[in-house]
Amino acid sequence: MSGVDHIIVGSGINALVCAAMLGAKGATVLVLERNDRIGGCMRTEEITAPGFVHDVMATTFVLFITSPAFAALGKDLARHGLEFCHTATPTGVLRPDGSHAVLTTDRAANIAALNGIASGDGDRHGGDVGGIERDAGLLFGLLGGALWSYPTTKLLAGAAWRRGPRNLAAFMGKALVPARGWLETTYTSEMVRALWAPWVLHAGLGPEDAFSGQIAKVIAFALEAAGAPIVKGGAKNLLAAFEALIKERGGGIRVNADVASVVQSGGRATGVRLASGETLTAAESVICSVTPTQLYGRLLGKEAPDAAVKAAQDYRYGKGNFQVHYALSKAPAWRGEGLDKVALLHLTPGLDGVSKACNEAVRGLLPEVPTICVGQPHALDPSRCPDGKAILWLQLPEAPRHIKGDAAGKLEAPVDGQWTEALREAYADRVEAILAHHIDGFHETVIARRAYSPADLEAMNINLVGGDPYGGSSTIDQSFLWRPFKASRNHETGIKGLYHIGASTHPGAGLGGGSGFLLAGRL
Repeated sequence: MSGVDHIIVGSGINALVCAAMLGAKGATVLVLERNDRIGGCMRTEEITAPGFVHDVMATTFVLFITSPAFAALGKDLARHGLEFCHTATPTGVLRPDGSHAVLTTDRAANIAALNGIASGDGDRHGGDVGGIERDAGLLFGLLGGALWSYPTTKLLAGAAWRRGPRNLAAFMGKALVPARGWLETTYTSEMVRALWAPWVLHAGLGPEDAFSGQIAKVIAFALEAAGAPIVKGGAKNLLAAFEALIKERGGGIRVNADVASVVQSGGRATGVRLASGETLTAAESVICSVTPTQLYGRLLGKEAPDAAVKAAQDYRYGKGNFQVHYALSKAPAWRGEGLDKVALLHLTPGLDGVSKACNEAVRGLLPEVPTICVGQPHALDPSRCPDGKAILWLQLPEAPRHIKGDAAGKLEAPVDGQWTEALREAYADRVEAILAHHIDGFHETVIARRAYSPADLEAMNINLVGGDPYGGSSTIDQSFLWRPFKASRNHETGIKGLYHIGASTHPGAGLGGGSGFLLAGRL
């Protein structure tokens, strides 16, 4: 396809949402992906043993099924085979001494259970998630809306009218409280604090970062309301449904199409040039779902606006991710009741443990006791592996991009600071020792293990800079109005007909497809 209305560079969730939404309005869209498959951070493969189907990177879609994008596209995607698998116990926490807590999708049951751990903590949980519910209009309007727009101005003006300007300012100030401040002033139980502290990591934040308390409350609300669903058969089936829908609406997708540069004419983006030398034109716009350094460096080169080049140089990326996947001969025998059905279980000492590991990773150290998020896809979707077998999906959100040392003092850092295969496997052994401490006979059940360092993740997707899956640091100075840059305005680039979407743009990272949805609505 050439001479289309819109060309989209990249094929992550935001790109696919944007393409499907534009196609629904009759526009012709061409999606270009440099790899041999679409999906960005969504990738499904048999990476351990035959018959064991793993989501290599992203696996949980609560942000998607609760998004405006899914409300608009869900029925059509279902027509093309998309199904989700659920569990009534979306998350839980397991501490080194074996003590644990589990969250369900039943608020009354959660309140009772948390009150049982510490009197009053359950009631305070009900107040926290209930507060998100009461403020949903304002909160989600700011989290997911186009900030430089009349609707957002109207939203804020209405909130100021109803609440009063001072109370609105107080609401904003409360939203900036770090997770540590929220957890320590709200909950008396270390267990309840441990339940929520790891979740800030999944937003690219640490427990001492501003706004991490609010985002943890939002996540608590979403998990309780919608669970932690995975795609039946693997995330590849979501991609297949998107591809079918985009083509049904007149669009096209090309893989192995490495965009080398954006073509401009008369101060306007008119198309792209591929690494092969082929030029493709777009009548309306070129939309890039990439990092700022990719857009204002490789793709625009000398034609990039000077201010954007400087801002891209100053843009900061966050911690790396480390992944471990297991094929098991049987379901894990957890030493804790009710843990076998939990979708995403965090292994951590608690709030201080998360803080310590996060700080170590930020300083370039391999965490001594990393926060381990254990996904159990087989418990939700038995089709992922042979009968009676199991798979585990492990994510460690606290991994250094550049290694300066080992917080435990046991592993030697490479001279150049880069991840090596030997260091990756040695660090995976540390992770496995923590995991095996909680599972009877774990080592005997392992059929195969596959680990991915931050460097491996970046090799699969150049937008995962240093293994950062969130498109850049998500601290408050690089979020909302200031994402990706301090002078950013919605998804504009300073070049007519050229737009920027993806995790590096508002509303940020995650599988909600927010930036693609917002830009498609605007266009």
